[in-house]
Amino acid sequence: MYTRRTILFTGATALARSQVSTLTAGAVLERIKANIGVPWRQTTVDNIIAGSPDTAVRGIATTMMATLDVAQRAAKAGRNMIITHESTYFSHQDAVEQLTKDDTYLYKRDFLAGNNMVVFHFHDHWHARKPDGIASGMNRELGWERYADPENPRSLVFPAISLADLAKQLQSKLGIRTMRVIGDPKLVIRSAATSWGYVSQFPGIPVIARDGVDVLIVGETREWELVEYVQDMISSGKKKALILLGHVVSEQAGMKLCADWLRPLVPEVPVEFIPAAEPFWQP
Repeated sequence: MYTRRTILFTGATALARSQVSTLTAGAVLERIKANIGVPWRQTTVDNIIAGSPDTAVRGIATTMMATLDVAQRAAKAGRNMIITHESTYFSHQDAVEQLTKDDTYLYKRDFLAGNNMVVFHFHDHWHARKPDGIASGMNRELGWERYADPENPRSLVFPAISLADLAKQLQSKLGIRTMRVIGDPKLVIRSAATSWGYVSQFPGIPVIARDGVDVLIVGETREWELVEYVQDMISSGKKKALILLGHVVSEQAGMKLCADWLRPLVPEVPVEFIPAAEPFWQP
């Protein structure tokens, strides 16, 4: 026997399912633009890289990097929209002009198309958000929020800790298999600057050269530029250090935060963080 309550519940369920089926990737993007808190740039890498904005979204996966492995896991979980911080097609601009006959590119492209998937590159505006989404997520993951400068979450002041212990803390909390450290393991660290992801020669050099910065923590950098500079700083008598975490692990938690931020904006569909695998291992 159907009661009025049953009919109302059934109607609400049908409406919810209807909303799920009509939420498009383009609509998700519009909600992101409306809530990110900074003006949307005319020139940006933050675009739909694969698939159509008209695609109906069944579920969303956020990730640091939309590797094929991440795409396969997302498809298996029923998440047909991927919001990735880094590129899908092996360059920051996702340029594919020189890959049109490349087997790996074609396999990945065809996998995404065959599973009706949409990939949105979400880099520039997630960093531009106040506070920076990547820095905030990394500080949260590391339990460093209380050490961060409220005006600049990339700048941190710690109780005194040795470089060796700080490196072990990073490795343990982020689950890193491989990382590299330059500097005296006994060096006392009180102040750190962070540049999650890639840092170039500039601003890397002026940041580590700044008075009061004991260590610069980055994802990756060129070894013949910033790494060489830090080695020469130390050889000249300066008490400095550099920690290289690896690019993926150095921004991963920022996209974990992105999933939490996104869920209230798209209540019609499930939102899941799918971590990209750390590519390196220690023999």
